[in-house]
Amino acid sequence: MAIRVLGTGSYLPPKVVTNEDIAAALDTSDEWIYSHTGIHARHVAEDGETTSTMAAKAARSALEMAGVKPEEIGLIVLATSTPDYATFPSTACVVQSLLGCENAGAFDLQAACAGFIYALEQARGFVNFYPDKKALVIGAECLTRILDWTDRSSCILFGDGAGAVVLGNDDAPGVASTKTTAHTILGADGKGQGFIMRTGGTREALPLDPVTGIPLKPDPISPKLTLQGHDVFAFAVRKLSKVVGDLCERLGTTPDALDRVFAHQANGRIIEATARRMKLPIEKFWLNLETTANTSAASVPISLDQAVRAGELKDGMKIVMVGFGSGLTYGGTFCHWPFL
Repeated sequence: MAIRVLGTGSYLPPKVVTNEDIAAALDTSDEWIYSHTGIHARHVAEDGETTSTMAAKAARSALEMAGVKPEEIGLIVLATSTPDYATFPSTACVVQSLLGCENAGAFDLQAACAGFIYALEQARGFVNFYPDKKALVIGAECLTRILDWTDRSSCILFGDGAGAVVLGNDDAPGVASTKTTAHTILGADGKGQGFIMRTGGTREALPLDPVTGIPLKPDPISPKLTLQGHDVFAFAVRKLSKVVGDLCERLGTTPDALDRVFAHQANGRIIEATARRMKLPIEKFWLNLETTANTSAASVPISLDQAVRAGELKDGMKIVMVGFGSGLTYGGTFCHWPFL
């Protein structure tokens, strides 16, 4: 038997905010934003849309392609840094309810923009141990709701959306002969924890009432996303190229033998610099951030679904899925599509 991706799906909110829209409110321009990021526009969730609703729409699309019913799913792993609720319940549980996956366990996984790679590996292990079950892996983000829209350096980078894949064991005749085993690298460098972060959390104790000694009400100021662009750029280019190179080396091949690289769509200049560092043509890299911007954990599964539906990701292709994010986290998976 062979673990494979049975179906893919994605969802982007219909509302689009262009660089010109942002320039009307901030001291910037479409030319400046595009030259620094490779982004022209991004999708933005409207009232009534949440991380869970976008995740559910992407998941339904993946289930439909896979021909899998919701009750056949045994596990939902949702990679996100922007859950519906601040901490609990998990957004994966909300999605489970929306989809009717009544037989599935469900949890959120937080590894920032590398989250989908981490989640895919968790689900692959589940399906390997329980070969009669199927897993749903989702990357979904509602990033535009945690941005400081007065900060030109960060608000221009991000968009909302969701992508999903269904994993299962394929025991069809002849599959064993085509089976390939994916290889994954997961890593982190906590020394860079301050490079990309969202303020808030429980790092600081609440002030105490001087009379009763009971903690006072938390500060109501909304936490915001902050980043150190130059440090992130250097880390990303170094790690993306190293992960792809190491994966190829371990499997006895070279990056130039890859058919496609599905890299996290963080910044067009990062991907261009990675391609130069690896001496690969930029055409090897799937690019969609010009119209989607950085959708964090959703960017790789959105890219996969777009490539599948465009007929540009075909069975048997050698690909690497690779990402990096806050933490700092990074990870990559080599596979012969669609086998894991």
